[in-house]
Amino acid sequence: MALSYKARRRWSLILLLIGLPLYIVVAVSLVGLLSRPSFVLELLIYLGLGILWALPFKFIFKGIGQADPDAPSEQD
Repeated sequence: MALSYKARRRWSLILLLIGLPLYIVVAVSLVGLLSRPSFVLELLIYLGLGILWALPFKFIFKGIGQADPDAPSEQD
């Protein structure tokens, strides 16, 4: 079952305000467990993790910046 536009907006807000900061803490903690890698390797790890977090939620974020397709259109 597909989520409505309003539900996707709410879930995207929850993911950005709660989920992303938690993911950042986990990512930094995991990289902290490694013995200090080189700058380039550490940068690549953070870039990879930065992209990886959004892949499972792509369907939620898709079209959120657009106008509500379910809203009645205003005819002049």
